[in-house]
Amino acid sequence: MWKPTLLLLFLALSCPSRAELTIQITGQRAQATPIAIVPFKNAEGLKLDPATVVRADLANSGYFNSLSVSHMLTQPHQAEDIDFRHWRVLNQDYLVIGQITPDSTGHEVRFQLFNVHDGVKLAGYRLHAPNHQLRQAGHQISDLIFEHLTGQQGFFQSRIAYLSLETNAKGGKRYLINIADVDGGNARSVVASPQPLMSPAWSPKGNKLAYVSFERGKASIYVQELTTGKRERVSDAPGLNGAPAWSPDGQKLAMTLSKDGNPEVYVLNLANRQLQRLTENLAIDTEPAWSPDGQYLVFTSNRGGSPQLYKVAARGGRAQRLTFEGDYNAGASFSPDGRYLAMVHGNRGDYRIAALDLGNQTLTVLSAGNQDESPSFAPNSHAILYATQKQGNRHLAMVTVDGRSHPKQLNAVKGWVREPAWSP
Repeated sequence: MWKPTLLLLFLALSCPSRAELTIQITGQRAQATPIAIVPFKNAEGLKLDPATVVRADLANSGYFNSLSVSHMLTQPHQAEDIDFRHWRVLNQDYLVIGQITPDSTGHEVRFQLFNVHDGVKLAGYRLHAPNHQLRQAGHQISDLIFEHLTGQQGFFQSRIAYLSLETNAKGGKRYLINIADVDGGNARSVVASPQPLMSPAWSPKGNKLAYVSFERGKASIYVQELTTGKRERVSDAPGLNGAPAWSPDGQKLAMTLSKDGNPEVYVLNLANRQLQRLTENLAIDTEPAWSPDGQYLVFTSNRGGSPQLYKVAARGGRAQRLTFEGDYNAGASFSPDGRYLAMVHGNRGDYRIAALDLGNQTLTVLSAGNQDESPSFAPNSHAILYATQKQGNRHLAMVTVDGRSHPKQLNAVKGWVREPAWSP
């Protein structure tokens, strides 16, 4: 959990074991809409059927209950082959069919969405997918269906970043920053170091990561381009350099520095390297997060006797306390629409993910664990990704803000996992 120094947090990261990354959807299942996604025609000889990705994506959103293929009475691929009675008897509300046709540079993927009760076609799309991007095509189809049926933007084409720790047979450690599809697929490491890494943060355009590295024997903040791997050390002040957070315009980084003796929140202009101090208090001020409009920042401080969330204007000024429920509120993350503030909410050693409605000031506890941390919002403000602990292993988990979610374990990637961050 939140510690007085970043070094202590790294000590918590130094777990000697190996585990699997599992993204788990947790929470209460509420009014999930039944939908059937039939395996696409001509997908048998391919490494991946996009329909498999769509089926999992929609189920994991919390809004839909995807019918198992084994329960399907028929598997039509064209509209004229559909007998809607088969799907009504299975209590399905919607039906998706599709087919894949090879072309000169990959595949053409076509799919159609139907209302089962009315027997009416709601939408039909055609898209091109290179051979190595069939998984991405599945995510794109999921986004189209999700938006058509819910009116909300989908998040299935976004990515996640997370930390993992690997230990070899001789006890050597390797710290990694990985990025992956939102379901954990296509995972790859973008940073590797024998020294601790922490706090990955996506730039607003999703083309860069800021993070903290101890590779030089002390904490420093780096910015790395994802396409080229080029990186730059942007903060190497004496003492702590931690918790980087991008401004909405991508021109500044908020961070925690202790160069003047006490951890405080600063803002670094990346163009001219000018540094602005935002907080000044004998307490510890850390974990800054920008509001979506860039007008203010929220940070964690124990100035009131326990870790709580405060906000301060981006130009500086007096800080205002935001949280009062519970003896611990830290690690703030704004929803992109500015409506919610996610946090780690604690009472007597029990730490869960909660969301504060900034309009009516209602705090809702969302997660079911007792050692949950590092919440990060989806691009559409619909769900929160976070880290949790179960039976001594670290995992990633997801919960929807409105509670529309159900237990579901997704793809696994080797490594001990912490500090997830959802891309724009």
